Amino acid sequence: MWNHLVNLFFPKSCAGCHRFLLRDEKVICTQCRHEIPVTNHHKILKNEVIQKFYGRIPLEFGSALFYFHKKGIVQEMIHNLKYKGHEEISKTIGNWYVEELKDLEQMSAIDYIIPVPLHKKRLRERGYNQVEGFGKALSSKLAIPYEDQLLFRKLHTKTQTKKDILGRADVISTVFDVSFSEIHLGKHYLLIDDVITTGSTLEACSRAILKIPNAKISIVCMAMSHN
Repeated sequence: MWNHLVNLFFPKSCAGCHRFLLRDEKVICTQCRHEIPVTNHHKILKNEVIQKFYGRIPLEFGSALFYFHKKGIVQEMIHNLKYKGHEEISKTIGNWYVEELKDLEQMSAIDYIIPVPLHKKRLRERGYNQVEGFGKALSSKLAIPYEDQLLFRKLHTKTQTKKDILGRADVISTVFDVSFSEIHLGKHYLLIDDVITTGSTLEACSRAILKIPNAKISIVCMAMSHN
């Protein structure tokens, strides 16, 4: 009853288009769900994520749920997630994608889900890692441990969005490292992030994880930048 009264006077809006949500809608309205461009990467053996990292890191599996376009629904959702405090978007996307991933043979081989980490300063500013809800939704439904202490960020860097791929890679290559023990040897790690752009951050994180003897790496992200 109280929730109905709150929604009556302070109706929640869609994370993609900002229209008021109907009673049965949560976080994303039905129209946006139909209009969001999905990649179907999980159905494609040599998809764009696999191709993007070919020759850079030895991926076992890679995919993203959405295409990310400038001024599109997905950009608005990610912006609200990262900069407007709408942490619930992360879990919603995770619950959406896990329904597509849960029956894949590749997921049964994963030992740990690893988020791309924020520096402690950025984490304090934002209050949360934007991929935590995404990762924990995958962890819950796939019964795979979520591990956010293995991979860490050594340095705090300013946004790299305006750098070209070489400039960005040069900065990011020294940012990440791992703290592992004997139980982590020879495991298969699923690295998660919000948006794949140049792939430099994910490449650097993967290289750090691959310092672990006999480690394997896969990547799953919320979205992938698409022209």
